[in-house]
Amino acid sequence: MHVSHLSRRSFIEAAALAAGGLVLGGGLVGCAGGAMPQGTVDDTAHEDHATSEEASTGSTPAVPDVYFTSAIDAQAIQAVYAAIGRSLTGPRIGVKLSTGEPGSNPLDPALIADLVHAVGGTIVECNTAYGGERGETAHHLEVAAEHGYTDIAEVQIMDEDGSTSIPVEGGTHLTENLVGAHFPEYDGFLVLSHFKGHAMAGFGGALKNISIGMASREGKCLIHTDGRSHSNPWGGDTSAFQECMAEAAKSVVDATNGNMLFVNVMNHLSVDCDCDSHPAPAKMADIGILASADPVALDQACVDLVYSSDDDSADLIERIESLGGEHVLEHAEQIGLGSRAYRLVEVGA
Repeated sequence: MHVSHLSRRSFIEAAALAAGGLVLGGGLVGCAGGAMPQGTVDDTAHEDHATSEEASTGSTPAVPDVYFTSAIDAQAIQAVYAAIGRSLTGPRIGVKLSTGEPGSNPLDPALIADLVHAVGGTIVECNTAYGGERGETAHHLEVAAEHGYTDIAEVQIMDEDGSTSIPVEGGTHLTENLVGAHFPEYDGFLVLSHFKGHAMAGFGGALKNISIGMASREGKCLIHTDGRSHSNPWGGDTSAFQECMAEAAKSVVDATNGNMLFVNVMNHLSVDCDCDSHPAPAKMADIGILASADPVALDQACVDLVYSSDDDSADLIERIESLGGEHVLEHAEQIGLGSRAYRLVEVGA
């Protein structure tokens, strides 16, 4: 049941009242308000986005789990990651994160170091298409060092030697995605994302991190311009940009045969992203850490937690809605990347 004529905040508030305090969103169940017992699953998982399988057969497909903890520390991030119950396979694992512009709020190396070491990962990034301090490899590595990432692991800029093309299957805009030339050297990826607002996408989470974030400078331009330009990232249609992000994200997951796991950290919840060297101060309090094998479910859960928060979330919600931020989730589900319905499992650190 997707209620398009209500704002998402109004829908969640109405659903919460109707359910006696149970908070319902894209798939959110029982997290804000009355918390679930630690380590349990609420089997009444809300599925308000019917899949094509349900429509055609009447069956209910399995709903992915999203694991949540309100703690934000090194122990907590390892706990939610372990709760996924899967391991990345292969000898070379990339840890994809945003190194962040100077002055931004990227992930704290102290928060992620033990997890990066546990998977034996190399931190990987790609250069930006907009310039800034990370537009070319030498300066980008300097920023990574300044932010402490080179202190905890090897850091590689995957497009330091250009691009490689991977196919986009089932897309309506892109037929190829240009990722960093070193992308094929990795067997799988742990994707660590700082969930927050974004001035073009509405919000940034796992999907943005593996689409724009994995794309080379050329690839970023293709995603931003609906496949029209390899050199200019500006001037594209917002809706097409959202759909291109979803299609690029799917191509990355397909290229790794799904050997990817995802963690989102919901702290420093500014309306601006870590590509902004002067982000607006966060008005919301930190929420926690979430993890899943499904990046669509993970990002949807984060969006739902923003909407269901009793904190000052108005600015972040306005940023998401003004840019149609959830359209990337709609298109990602439509093309088979993941599910917007999910079960939220609270994990003790």
